[in-house]
Amino acid sequence: MNETPQTPPLPDRLSIDPRSPFHMAAVFEHDVCIRLKDKERLDVYEYCISEGWVKVPAGKSLDRKGYPLLIKLTGKVEAFYR
Repeated sequence: MNETPQTPPLPDRLSIDPRSPFHMAAVFEHDVCIRLKDKERLDVYEYCISEGWVKVPAGKSLDRKGYPLLIKLTGKVEAFYR
C-alpha cells in the first residue's frame, strides 16, 4: 500500500522565524518554494500572498541582536511545495 504523506495547506502568510506568530512548523517539514514576479526565490524569510510582498535579507548586515536586516519586496507572490 502506497500512502502519500498529506501536506498541510500553505497559509496566506508564513515566516521562518520561530518567534513570529506566523511560523508554522508543520509546513517546514516539506520543501516550500516561493515565486515572486515569476522568479523563484530561495532567500525568503516571510511572505504574504494577499498583500503581495516577501521579506528577504539585505546583504550580510545584521541588527544588534544578530538577526539579518530584512527588506520588503512587492509583486505577485506564489507559494507551493516542491
